[in-house]
Amino acid sequence: MSNDILLRALARQPTEYTPVWLMRQAGRYLPEYNATRAKAGSFLALAKSPALAAEVALQPLERYPLDAAILFSDILTVPDAMGLGLFFTEGEGPRFERPLREEAAILRLGAPDPAAELRYVLDAVRETRRALNGRVPLIGFSGSPYTLACYMVEGSGSDDWRALKGMLYARPDLLHRILAVNARAVADYLNAQIDAGAQAVMLFDTWGGNLTAAGYEEFSLAYMRKVISELRDVPCIVFTKGAGAWLEAIAASGCAAVGLDWTVDPASARSRIGAKVALQGNLDPAVLVAPPDIVRAQARRVLDAFGPAPGHIFNLGHGISPHARVDAVAALVDEVRAYSMRMRKARV
Repeated sequence: MSNDILLRALARQPTEYTPVWLMRQAGRYLPEYNATRAKAGSFLALAKSPALAAEVALQPLERYPLDAAILFSDILTVPDAMGLGLFFTEGEGPRFERPLREEAAILRLGAPDPAAELRYVLDAVRETRRALNGRVPLIGFSGSPYTLACYMVEGSGSDDWRALKGMLYARPDLLHRILAVNARAVADYLNAQIDAGAQAVMLFDTWGGNLTAAGYEEFSLAYMRKVISELRDVPCIVFTKGAGAWLEAIAASGCAAVGLDWTVDPASARSRIGAKVALQGNLDPAVLVAPPDIVRAQARRVLDAFGPAPGHIFNLGHGISPHARVDAVAALVDEVRAYSMRMRKARV
């Protein structure tokens, strides 16, 4: 591989600079992405075309010297393959035609066969890996069992997750049934991505932070541990938005790296868990609507807080905004590489 710096950083090995990639780096802030999506006709059609998914996965690498590509897909492909009927409404986000509210439907739920129901994703992994031709590593991903369950029960995104929380407190047995099926499905799905060519994987636990401390352990982290324990031997990154209080528990899950959102102090995270796992993050995505000179200053602030010790992957504290400036992203990637190189030279 021409550039394996991400994999070395995940192993907490010394690197000549801090690797950088961005969550949702292939997305609506890029005009070329919007053109490809228009050609596909819809987001789902784009995600279900392996050739077009590979095309958009590589688009940000053509613009910026990023250190990883990430599979272009969606976290809700797994429940869609379970028969819940995923669809997207413009301006409203993802929805399911058949959310899980009835006990009989929950008891019928089963994990899909990735080689059959999710073959288009695995084909996209293979196509993207071929197109990369050893340029940088390819990251596969899935939603966490709990985050998938949030959408599966609610039927869409939510401000308060009322249906999900109602089930959690009134019928936790039903939620545990969903989570057990999801854990099986996610482990199978990620292993299939690894077999198809993914060189690292990431669990997006976007909604784990809406739980209590006890609830996070019971309903989210316990099931992510199950997934991680069954993965093939590639590094796994775990990102829970809003999990600053639970970093030690996440670091003990078996993952190689913990993703940090922008509310976490990097120096504190480094002292708490940085000797156990790599750390990924954690620039506020909103910075990327600012002018390039501001972006560069904020990138230096994050790098200074993490310090030059091995095991940091620069990223955002959540996915990139559709309103991000293309020149701001260019300034960010350039500054991370240049400044982190200077930090290491100064240390020597």
